Amino acid sequence: MALRDREPLLRPEGLDCEGEAVLERKKTGRDSHEVALTFEEALEETGFGTFHIALLAICGWANASDAVEILCVSFLLPTARCDLHLSSADMGGLTASVFLGMMIGGYVWGVLADRQGRQRILVFSLAVNGIFGAVSSLASNYWEFLLLRFISGVGVGGSIPVIFSYFSEFQPRDKRGCMVSALATFWMAGNILAAGLAWLVIPRTSLSFQLGSLHFQSWRLFVILCSIPSLSSALIFAVGMPESPKYLIQAGQGVSAIQVFQRMFYWNHRGTARSFSMLMTLQDSDVLTRGLDPIRKILAQKLRTTSITLSIVFFSISFGYYGLWMWFPELLKRIETGGGSACSSNQSSSGEKSVENVTCYPVKTVVYKEGFIIAAANLPGNIFSILLMDLLGGKFLLCASLFLSGICAFFIWEVKTKTQNLIVSCVFSAISVIAWNSLDVIGLELYPTHLRSSALGIFTGISRIASIVANLVFGLLVDMNCAITILLVAVILFIGSLACFKLPNTKHIELN
Repeated sequence: MALRDREPLLRPEGLDCEGEAVLERKKTGRDSHEVALTFEEALEETGFGTFHIALLAICGWANASDAVEILCVSFLLPTARCDLHLSSADMGGLTASVFLGMMIGGYVWGVLADRQGRQRILVFSLAVNGIFGAVSSLASNYWEFLLLRFISGVGVGGSIPVIFSYFSEFQPRDKRGCMVSALATFWMAGNILAAGLAWLVIPRTSLSFQLGSLHFQSWRLFVILCSIPSLSSALIFAVGMPESPKYLIQAGQGVSAIQVFQRMFYWNHRGTARSFSMLMTLQDSDVLTRGLDPIRKILAQKLRTTSITLSIVFFSISFGYYGLWMWFPELLKRIETGGGSACSSNQSSSGEKSVENVTCYPVKTVVYKEGFIIAAANLPGNIFSILLMDLLGGKFLLCASLFLSGICAFFIWEVKTKTQNLIVSCVFSAISVIAWNSLDVIGLELYPTHLRSSALGIFTGISRIASIVANLVFGLLVDMNCAITILLVAVILFIGSLACFKLPNTKHIELN
């Protein structure tokens, strides 16, 4: 029966212990009886089309903006280290400060998103990210730059988990894996954008100018340009995006939820004669998270094994990925300067390189060109994820990609030439992104609505601890024994691949 022939009534009969709204639809005509309608079925009624494509583009741009803000630090360090007088340990501390901010922001913003709504928190977190990222371009010394990048990291830490919760709650079950994987590919777009901007802007020292007492070098202009995606995303979410209907139902705002469903239906069925008319009455729900409740609930008996396993996996992939990725530009610079492998060039006899002995100018353009190539190598992995996520499932892809990423990390230490290093780094880039995309899908599907953003915020916090440790370890050891740091990355990735076998299979599972 066509939807226009119905007069559907959506009314929750109650909320179960997981906070799932149970909706009821009343049919007229030949099928004059009541049937249960779950949230997933309500999403199916709205269809799939223009609204979801537009949502993907908008949320994808926000996801890309987070990648740009994180990775811009790694691209500016080979040049900025001279202007800010940074040792290798300082560089490790600077990148670690970004992840410390993300760790704090991940939990705080995640809990607020489960209490106050996804859309509002996205506006604030993206704005914090962009504003403080831009202001950091004016920092005159290491500590000012570190503080401002830390605050920017607080914003990034909120928008990453919330954007995935927000986006997934609009997706029908049979499309969720593919669409979340597609959203994750925008991280690659952010990688490429950051690398491309670095390649185009930082080597052009002619763009430098005097701003009062501050010599505004080209890398500072690069920092400002990197803040634009976050600021534009905050503006888009503030003026044009609805709240998640799943959150609205959970929060007892039935009328608002129906308005979102109607908006989705309108955009997906423009030009057709179909109509969508729903009524909803919803009692206030008492399941929204407060205080430390999310941690207690995530570690409750039902979710304990899953949560502990996910913690290990998040730690492993973050230590491995960010331990290498944030240092790729610096390692490439060392290879370009000294030749050979990343671990054989430019190490002083004492094992520690002084700031005075570092040369940053003229800027080596090839370093940024190779960084761009490694970032672009994400593309095959993202295409693979989109095509096979719903077919093979996130668990299989996660386990396999973590194991293969560990093998690649090992060979980054083993290779002896610049060309070999670039090839292995590109393979690592392509494979490791599959692990991230798979983890994004699995993390969303394992937790109910009232814990989803909080859970992702907590696991994001754990991943930031791993990123902090990895960057501090790299900063301290890269001049003394580079091989140990890279082999440690390989071992931790192998551990993560073994741990993920304990995760449940979530292929085509229904959102709670």
